[in-house]
Formats: sequence, structure tokens, C-alpha cells
Amino acid sequence: MSVRVRLTRVGSKKNPIWRVVVADQRSPRDGRFIETIGHYNPQTEPSTIRIDQERLQHWLDRGAQPTGSVKQLVKAYAKGGGEPASAATAAAPAAEAEPADAEPASAGEAAPDDAPVEDAPAEDAPDEG
Repeated sequence: MSVRVRLTRVGSKKNPIWRVVVADQRSPRDGRFIETIGHYNPQTEPSTIRIDQERLQHWLDRGAQPTGSVKQLVKAYAKGGGEPASAATAAAPAAEAEPADAEPASAGEAAPDDAPVEDAPAEDAPDEG
């Protein structure tokens, strides 16, 4: 039995999402597999790649052969620092949100300055009556 690490397609029509699986080479592309070790979603920006490195290494040590597509995914995953690219970009907007929180605090400080201005016309009103 020759074992391969390859992609199997999941998802709906015109919505390709791929799983990284370990399967017998005689099984069909979307057929029976031994183990799922990751997934790849090319439709997110940037593409989401998740691979269980320990299980991948386990199967490679036992003679499993990765396909060309899986080799490229592993290379891209390693280049991204071992974490999905989407998780890295999700941290950046969180950092931008903090300065936005600081601006309302300054607006809150400006509100007390506005309050005495409102009190001054109120003092003029009783003089008229």
C-alpha cells in the first residue's frame, strides 16, 4: 500500500475548500482516506492554511509521499511562521482599534469644557424674568 498526503475537495459548487488528508494512492480524490491532517481555503484573503505539523511529520517518517500541491502548501505554511495568514492579519485591526478608543476619551474630556458654556446662558435666563 502506497500512502500519499494529498488534497481532497470539500465545499459546494464554485466554493472550493480543500482538506489535507493521508490516503492510499488507489483511493479516488474525494474518496476514502486514513486521516485528515489539515485544511486549505483559497477563498479567504489571504488564503487560510492549517496543517498539523506533528501528524504530517509522523506520516512522512513512515514513507507517505506528499503531492506537489501539498508540498507548496507546506512551504507556504512554513513561510507564514507556522500560523494561518488570516490569524496574523486579524491581530492588526485589533491594534488599530486601541487608538480609536483613545479618541473618545479626549472627546469625553472636551465635554466638561462644553458644560460651563451651557451654564452661562442658563444664568442669563433668570435675569430676563
